[in-house]
Amino acid sequence: MTTIGDPTGVTVQDAILRADKVTMRFGGLIANREVDFVIPRGGIVSLIGPNGAGKTTFFNQLTGMLQPTSGEITFEDTSLVGRTPHEIVELGVGRTFQNIRLFGAMTVLANVMVGHHVRMKASWWGSLLRLPAVRAEEEATRQRARELLEMVGLSRRYEEDWAKNLPYGDQRRLELARALASEPKLLLLDEPTAGMNPGETAQMTELIMRLRDELDLTVLLIEHDMKVVMGISERITVLDHGELLAEGKPDEIRANPSVIEAYLGKGATTA
Repeated sequence: MTTIGDPTGVTVQDAILRADKVTMRFGGLIANREVDFVIPRGGIVSLIGPNGAGKTTFFNQLTGMLQPTSGEITFEDTSLVGRTPHEIVELGVGRTFQNIRLFGAMTVLANVMVGHHVRMKASWWGSLLRLPAVRAEEEATRQRARELLEMVGLSRRYEEDWAKNLPYGDQRRLELARALASEPKLLLLDEPTAGMNPGETAQMTELIMRLRDELDLTVLLIEHDMKVVMGISERITVLDHGELLAEGKPDEIRANPSVIEAYLGKGATTA
């Protein structure tokens, strides 16, 4: 059994998400093998590992895009296994993607408003008739979207631009704002600084930390930039071939010979 997030210092009450013996098989390939994982409420946790280590597969199981072959995933007191991505978002789990998935031919503001759809209460017939309550809810959603755009550092002058016309770094910020619009308790970030230059990366790192504090979020991220990982994480878990390789605080991971070998190749720790 692979134990990730061994709850040393993390009680059941402290954990916002728990995975127990989660296994994912694709035919004869085992992407994750009996993974146990605990995310402490309010923490920033990074999941790292070489390409093919099973990180994104694990993310996709947490968000309902893949159903585990076996095992249990519990968010607060609710099982996520068998639930759709939409249902999991409603429970309070939001995410971004490694490859940006914006609605390119929709405006910046509309992209964020779409993210809030799971929290809207209007019925289809109320929307059709444009009842006063529906109009009020739409306006509140529009104002919240503007607040989130400002929060992630996007100028209001962009709100009527098509999303696909934004610079790459701003598209990353927009995707983050859209995820925040769903009002998550747990935010999963898949390669949030991928493709960014050093300045943009530093700004995104600072933004994630600020959002965690201001919005009382818990954050789990996959990231290949070790400077980002070491600078932002309170705890790091390393996967290799779907199994736990190491876990601990940034300083412990940085000095771990098994981690160095996995990233740099066999013999790196003895050279």
